[in-house]
Amino acid sequence: MLKSQLLNQVRQTMRLKHLSIRTEKAYIGWIYRFILYNDKKHPKELGETEIRNFLSMLAIENNVSPSTQNQALYPVR
Repeated sequence: MLKSQLLNQVRQTMRLKHLSIRTEKAYIGWIYRFILYNDKKHPKELGETEIRNFLSMLAIENNVSPSTQNQALYPVR
């Protein structure tokens, strides 16, 4: 499945950068939620509009804080 290949590539990149496992899990989680929110499309097919919509959904529907939105944005961009 393409999504698991993508997430595995992301994991490998994070490990090469020596990020903590907790950071890795958080970022993978945000990427996974972003993909699901966008009907399982590959992030290469998505752009600024989809990112903005995802962050808006987090703020409006999930009532997340600005710092949580920033955490969600970092691995998605």
